[in-house]
Parts: sequence; C-alpha cells; structure tokens
Amino acid sequence: MTRVKRAIAAKLEVHFLREGITESVHQVEATVCDSRGRAVLVAGNTETTAFIRSALKPFQALAVTTTGTLERYDLTDRDLAIICSSHRGTVEQARQVFNILWRADIDPSALQCPLPAGRQSALQYNCSGKHAGMLAVCQQRRWPLNTYLRRSNPVQQLILDKLAELLGMPGEELISARDDCGAPTYSMQIVQMAALYAQLASGSNLDLERIVRAMTYNPAMVAGEGAFDTEVMRLSEGEIVSKSGAEGIQCLGRIGEGLGLAIKVVDGAKRAKYAVALHLLQQLGWLSPTVAEGLAEQFMTLSDYTRLEVVGELSMA
Repeated sequence: MTRVKRAIAAKLEVHFLREGITESVHQVEATVCDSRGRAVLVAGNTETTAFIRSALKPFQALAVTTTGTLERYDLTDRDLAIICSSHRGTVEQARQVFNILWRADIDPSALQCPLPAGRQSALQYNCSGKHAGMLAVCQQRRWPLNTYLRRSNPVQQLILDKLAELLGMPGEELISARDDCGAPTYSMQIVQMAALYAQLASGSNLDLERIVRAMTYNPAMVAGEGAFDTEVMRLSEGEIVSKSGAEGIQCLGRIGEGLGLAIKVVDGAKRAKYAVALHLLQQLGWLSPTVAEGLAEQFMTLSDYTRLEVVGELSMA
C-alpha cells in the first residue's frame, strides 16, 4: 500500500435537533481512499487511530476463501455472507450459522462467542457467523478448535497475515485487542480502513471479489431487514458494499471503482455514523437522490420531533 503524508481537514459535525434546536453535537472524522492507499478526500485527521471492530469481518473471511474451506464443505455465498455479518440472531440467520457448523461436522457447543441476553443459543450472537467460519477453517486444516480465538492459533495468524499483506506492513506492527465476542480486532488509522475497503471493492482480488458478491447478493444475511448495511447494499443494487463496526465505525466501498470510505464518530455514537455515511454518499454521488432521500428518512429522522443534520463536507487531501 502506498504510504501517504498525513492529511488534516475540519471534522464533520452531526447535530441532534429537537424541533430544529440543537441538543447534542457529535464530531466525526472520515477518509476516502483509493486501492493504493492514497487519501483522496478527508474530514479530520487521516492518521487518527481506532479499532476497526466488526468492519474487519470481510477480511477475517479471507481465512475461509483462501484455504479451500468453502469448497471442502460445499459452503455457499449465503454462508459466506453470514460469516461477514453482524446479524440480529433471527431464526433464518441462526440456521445459516448452524449450516456452516453442520457441514464442517462441528458441534455448536464449540462456539466461544457469548450467549446473547434472553436468547437460547450462541448461534444467535451477532458474531456467530464469523466464529463458525474460523472453526470451519480450523477443522479443514486440522488446527485446534478449542483455542481458535487465541492469537497464537494458526487461524488468527492467517487472518493477521492476510490483513498485513493488504495493508503492506508487517503484521507485528498492528496492535490487537479482544473484541466483545472474544476474537482479536485491530487498531489502525482511518486511512488504512478506507484503503482496505477500496481494495475490497476494486475487483482486483478474486477472494475479496467473492466476499463482496456474497455480501451484496445476500444483504439480509449481513445485518437484517431495516438495518443500515442491509438497506444500503440492497437499495444501491450491489454498487456499494457496507459494513458497520461498534463505537462509531462505518466502512463502505464503491464497487468497481476502487474507492473506500471509512468513518469514525469520536464519541462512538451509532446514530451519527449513519447520518454521516448518508451525507457523504450523497456528496460522492454513490447513491441516487431518490435512494438517499429514502434512507435519510429512515436513519436521520428519528421521531416526530427529532432529527439529525450533518454540517461540513469532505476536502481534497
């Protein structure tokens, strides 16, 4: 990945309005990057670091697509989509996760993700698809199943190697920590997140291209009906790949153009990242006015009395 000089521009702001009067303000940083890692447009500081959280999942899925695991267990694009998902634990989604484990001859008790509150099974946890994918790789490669979340397990080393290769840097330079589900996640610059999504959407890597196809053809598996990622991918008719992460992370890629957009809300507010994403997708021309208007009605109008308003634009890097 091409190294670029730090770019800094004014942050975006998201105003929470109650009957038109500002009640709260969220600050947001964002970067648009090309597939060579060059910042094109920026708001805030491209070198701001944050944990990528669940926006990492399409790249963790490379462990599945590059090892023959899909072919070995006859897994489909729906299986791959649920591996990339932060799902809602519906019956359909939980069954899809179970399908992966069943085909790989793994008992669901092997899942080490938490049991969601009020639910019956770890299959319903929002990261269970990712965990099932990691377990399937371990089964296929005869790696230990009971330690699949440890950084020392070969499946986690493989994921780190793939990530480092895409970022063009030594893996040992990436700082890792446990995500809420127990799997490693990584801290990186916003420009690096954007570069990853530019590569994801570029069509230049067959494994990443298959992951994008699985996500955009099966958007309901990636999140759920009415969820931001699902609605953006469905309504853009496969032209945008979208994946949320906790603590105000939102990443998107413009398929076929090799451009990635990464967003970080400073205070971690979910409502702010969706508002900024829609604001910037309109600025970039990645969504039609009709689609943008419909999504704004869903994600920026919060009630009869409250709505969100984004102040600011991306600047040339």
